[in-house]
Amino acid sequence: MEQTFIMIKPDGVQRGLVGEIIGRFEKKGFTLKGLKFITVDRHFAEQHYADLSAKPFFNGLVEYIISGPVTAMVWEGKNVVTTGRKIIGATNPADSAPGTIRGDYAIDIGRNVIHGSDSVESAKKEIALWFPEGIAEWRSSVHQWIYE
Repeated sequence: MEQTFIMIKPDGVQRGLVGEIIGRFEKKGFTLKGLKFITVDRHFAEQHYADLSAKPFFNGLVEYIISGPVTAMVWEGKNVVTTGRKIIGATNPADSAPGTIRGDYAIDIGRNVIHGSDSVESAKKEIALWFPEGIAEWRSSVHQWIYE
């Protein structure tokens, strides 16, 4: 099964959206395989966003991510990267449809509540960075009710 990395950013944590966001992925039928509630240091944030280091907003993004705790997760399921991005919504909340996480809970792009891997390759890199100790290996008892 495919895996993806999801991070609830400091704005989502501060606003008490962690349970709501976890619930949306669980209700879809995805399986939570890893979960951390942590405060990230600058070096780690720079590693996570290394692909954006040449962008003018890079420093502001790093500053924001280290400003408070985040919730890092690994989710597993069929097409979880693509479907997870649909659940999350467009990067710019103004372009996100109602019913998506960003469409429902975000206004500014710099406070868009959540990060999600944009490809399977990105997910693998992000999971390795955030969960070097590995993830939980288990299968939900409802798996048979979700997948053929």
